[in-house]
Amino acid sequence: MNALKQWLALAAVVLVAGCGYNTIQTYDEQVNAAESQIKVQLQRRADLIPNLVQTVKGYAKQEQTIFIAVADARAKLAGAVQSGDLQQMADANRALTAPLGRLIAIAENYPQLKSNENFRALQDQLEGTENRIAVARQDYNESVNRYNSYIRRFPQLLTAKLTGRKARAYFDLTGPEAARPPQVDFSK
Repeated sequence: MNALKQWLALAAVVLVAGCGYNTIQTYDEQVNAAESQIKVQLQRRADLIPNLVQTVKGYAKQEQTIFIAVADARAKLAGAVQSGDLQQMADANRALTAPLGRLIAIAENYPQLKSNENFRALQDQLEGTENRIAVARQDYNESVNRYNSYIRRFPQLLTAKLTGRKARAYFDLTGPEAARPPQVDFSK
């Protein structure tokens, strides 16, 4: 009886290993790593915003409503990143785009601000971060695609069901402004 249990255990291990268990784990970790990069880049964006706001504030004191809107949207983005909920992060990121665009439009009205070295450095960092967010989002969605496709194929489908693995959600941006990053161009 003991030999039968050992044989069944060995057969189960071979079956699970042969049905993609290790690959499922590898792909799942790739999705987790890509998701972490999205969080890092969104947090970086949220961290840059207060510096940008303070720089613009020095030049445009009468624009308080936009500063409040940017601060609120930035706080929501930071909270969403902390929550780890991808849909909440996508929504908060999208909500920050409009007030950030208005902040940048304000900056356009102040030529001395546009030539300020600190402001230009912040603008460059923000532009770079926007690009990093796009790359992180693309990498994440590619990892999710690879993982989801893999666990839907036979025999990995059986292994995924046995281990409780489910399809992962894509980092989906919705709405008309989601298709384009905020315009951060101060060269005009």
